[in-house]
Parts: sequence; structure tokens; C-alpha cells
Amino acid sequence: MGETDIKDIKKGLDGVVADYTAVSKVNPDTNSLLYRGYPVQELAARKSFEEVALLLWTGELPSADELAEFTAFERSHRAMEANVKAAIDLLPLTCHPMDVARTAVSVLGANHPLAEDSSREAELSKAKSLLAQFPAAVAYDQRRRRGQEPVEPREDLDYSQNFLWMTFGEEAAPAVVDAFRVSMVLYAEHSFNASTFTARVITSTLSDLHSAVVGAIGALKGPLHGGANEAVMHTFEEIGIRKDESRAEAATRAKAWMEDALAQKKKVMGFGHRVYKKGDSRVPTMKSALDAMIEHFGRDEMLGLYDGLEQAMGEAKNIKPNLDYPAGPTYHLMGFDTQMFTPLFIASRITGWTSHIMEQRAANSLIRPLSEYNGPDERHL
Repeated sequence: MGETDIKDIKKGLDGVVADYTAVSKVNPDTNSLLYRGYPVQELAARKSFEEVALLLWTGELPSADELAEFTAFERSHRAMEANVKAAIDLLPLTCHPMDVARTAVSVLGANHPLAEDSSREAELSKAKSLLAQFPAAVAYDQRRRRGQEPVEPREDLDYSQNFLWMTFGEEAAPAVVDAFRVSMVLYAEHSFNASTFTARVITSTLSDLHSAVVGAIGALKGPLHGGANEAVMHTFEEIGIRKDESRAEAATRAKAWMEDALAQKKKVMGFGHRVYKKGDSRVPTMKSALDAMIEHFGRDEMLGLYDGLEQAMGEAKNIKPNLDYPAGPTYHLMGFDTQMFTPLFIASRITGWTSHIMEQRAANSLIRPLSEYNGPDERHL
């Protein structure tokens, strides 16, 4: 069939099933996101991020020995390589942290001794290294923007504890560590979203793993994808965060803001989802983590803003929040700068991206859709 025979155009590939995947799915019967068959809310309640990473990569939860082996590897590969730091230092403080993230992954790919080896063993090794190394770049970028020196990683801390340690230079409270762990588990994977599909397209050309991840980062930078958690916090800031305000007062102001925004037909980020029709299944778990942070830091006004916006959107449009809506204020309360939220998404989604990269590589077919031409008829000079 030629290109001119195609009439059923699927803008945004809406409804198109592009391939099989065994990595994840949304179960419409239970409205649950499943990682390799396991509901993500169960994983977030009971498993470490390290265990979830291995599940996504290998298809099964690790044994005690397998987890111990990976934990030892991850903890010994956390230090930031000298040329990664040098590359970050060359970037202006005015650039977006996603630019830093993209550059850091590119340098890490150039450094890796197995960069051009696409065997399953090499790909898994690169995925594990990238998971271990990336947090140092995110933590350092926030610190340099604040005029602070980098903090060296510690091998006696788990992944989440160490990430927070390198960012803030102090050990985080257990409640904060757990909320961060939950966010990492929930952001880890979500089937053929824009960034994952980008990674698979790049992989289908037989390009290398780090190039595919760099491409995925480019897709994730967009506010219609990963940038939404950042946009949510900008909404809170536009409404105004008043620490001395009651929950009810904050909710009233937030509801009025939302009603005005909708009347002006503004796009409000953090609500709605391309896949979920009954609400994002990850939201209740992330909202519980946000509630824990609100209680831990004594910030009821944040809950008021959250509730006011959610209520107004529900009443006006019957549109429910997505994962980015509770994740943004959760990261804010932890102390992360707003621009760092999407790089945190990357730190988690590295697991899902690299799982799909390996899956694409194992049964590859070049991804090359057709298009329907609608330009001028043939013409001559």
C-alpha cells in the first residue's frame, strides 16, 4: 500500500497499537497499573525502588542474593565522574535542569566501556550503571544553583536515602525517605508514553542505549509529558503559598483561582490522562505520600490548595488528577527546587525506559510509520 492510499489518520497515534510489551499495562478491570503483572500500588507499599528496578529489567522480583548483588553494585557506582561534573559546570545556571540531565546522560554514555555493545548483558549493565550514576548529577545541579558544594555519596545508605543525602547534605527523616521511595516506584514505568516510545524509536534504528535515553529525556522535557509536575507547582505558586493560612482559607482561594482559569479556558496541568478514564490509579498512593509530608512538615495550607483545585476541576469538568498533581507539592515539601522535579522523574523512569530499550532490541523492527501528504501537487521550477 502506498502513502497516498492511507486515509484513516490517527493524530498523535491515538488508539494505535504499535507493538507488544511485557513490561507494563493498565488493567481496565481494576484500573490498576501493572509492572510485570504486579499492581504498582502493592509494589509501592511493600518493595524498595531497587527491587522494582530489577523486576522491570528481568521480569521477576529478585531473590535475596540477587538484590544484595545489585545493591552492592549500585552503591559502588554512585560517584560522579570528573568529566560529567566538568560538563555540568560548563552549562549556564540559567539553563533548565533538564538540559543538564540530557548532557549528563550523554557524557555517561560516552564514558561507558560497553557503549557500543548491544548484547543483553551489556545493556543491563549500562542500565544499572545509569540508575546508580544519575542521582549525583541531579543532586549536584540543585546544589550548584544554590551556590553549594557537591556532597559525596554514601554506601551505607539505600538509593532513596542517598539521593536525599547528596541533594541536601543531611540525612532525611524516615517519613521523607519513604515518600521519596514511593514516588520513585510510581514514576518508574508507564508503557508506550511519549518518552518511552521515543526511546524505542531510537533503539529500533540500532542506536545505543544512552542515545535512546537522551532522546527520551528530550520528550520528557515537554510540559504535556514530564514537565507537568513542575507546572503543578507553578500553579500553586501563582495562587500563592501562605504558610500561616488555614486549610479552609487556602482551599477557598484555590477554588476561586481554578474557576477563573477555566472561565478563561486556560490549560491547567496535573489533571486528566490519555490512558486512564476513571482516574490515574497511581494518584491515591502518591496522595498518601503527600499527606504524610504535609503532616511531617505541618503544612496544612498545601492540602487546602490541593483540595481546592481538585474540587473545582471535578465540579466543572469532572476531570481527575494525574500522578504529577500530588507529586509536585510532595517534592516541594521535601525541599527540591521546582525546576528539579522532572529530573527526579528521569531518575525513576530510567528503569522503565531501559526495560523497553532491551525489549525493543530483543525483537527489533525499524519503527517507520507512513504519512498522508497534504502539500502542493507536483510542480516544477
